[in-house]
Amino acid sequence: MESPPLLKLATSAEYEAHYKRHYCRGEVYTFDGIRVYFKPQKFGHAFYKNSQRRKGAKDAFSPERAQRMDWIKHALQDQDAELYQGWNKDDRVYVEDRRVSVILGDFVTVIELSLNQKGELKGNFVTCYVADNSIASIKQSPQWDREQCLEKLRRK
Repeated sequence: MESPPLLKLATSAEYEAHYKRHYCRGEVYTFDGIRVYFKPQKFGHAFYKNSQRRKGAKDAFSPERAQRMDWIKHALQDQDAELYQGWNKDDRVYVEDRRVSVILGDFVTVIELSLNQKGELKGNFVTCYVADNSIASIKQSPQWDREQCLEKLRRK
């Protein structure tokens, strides 16, 4: 797959408006039919970084991350994306109800899955980023499996 064009806007406010218009108020489905919801408060988590380049509060807008905003939809809708289970850092385990989509070698989009009122999978956007430092460990994660995910969620 060829990389989608970078989104070039002038200000962080314009990027936030684009995110809200196309993602929070839009309808986004994965290639396998899962509706993904986007909350306005996830904008900061996905498109800001720590200015000191370490763990902690994300206090600086990241144009590099924001320019790839439209890649989120491509990652979710690409049937050739690599799909992995997500990592729960608190419990230090892989979890079946977190799906990590990898496209273009190292662009990662993470969604958290649950069941809607009809018992079907629905997703909530968590984050996206270029995983240049962590892609090797991500690709060692277990493959995401729809049936395993459904089984776990139905047990809850």
